[in-house]
Amino acid sequence: MSTEEAPEPETPAGTEESSEADLFGVWDVSEISYADPSTKRYITVTPIAHTMGRHASKQFQKSQISVVERLTNRLMKTGRNAGKKQQALKIVREAFETIHERTDENPVQVLVTAVENAAPREETVRLKYGGISVPKAVDVAPQRRVDQALKFLADGAHSDSFKTPTSAADALANQLIGAADYDLQTYAISQKEEKERVAAAAR
Repeated sequence: MSTEEAPEPETPAGTEESSEADLFGVWDVSEISYADPSTKRYITVTPIAHTMGRHASKQFQKSQISVVERLTNRLMKTGRNAGKKQQALKIVREAFETIHERTDENPVQVLVTAVENAAPREETVRLKYGGISVPKAVDVAPQRRVDQALKFLADGAHSDSFKTPTSAADALANQLIGAADYDLQTYAISQKEEKERVAAAAR
């Protein structure tokens, strides 16, 4: 087999079905730009939003799943959406439509930028010296940075929509737009800044 025909060992989940399809049949994912080279490898964008857990049993393969599906899975972490994948996908789809209406940009690009901006670069761990626990600042691995950013975005959307008139889709759209613009009032960005502030004090 020639090198041109050899399969790519780390092909993202869903890309073999169609490389020209659009996400949700609307959004083009072929020209997404990345500002942060450290997390680029771990922010995968594919037109497939539901891979049915094909990588669930493989260690560290979650980074090969589309970041859109990973955000959807994060939205199911709360008790209200637990196990409701189609409902979570509907929330993401409606949020993307709202983002496009408000910014006139590709919402997938907004999501990628939001994840890059909300990913903390430093955090603290606790080291024990004898009986004393001392905080120590450490760099965050790129994969964990993406995990933390998705968690902050989902938690922010949940807190903004829980027992409020704001719908989950609007709350998610607000979080993504705010994080993409690096708005310090956004939950995801404020959490990132707080983590880095605590880490800076523990250096």
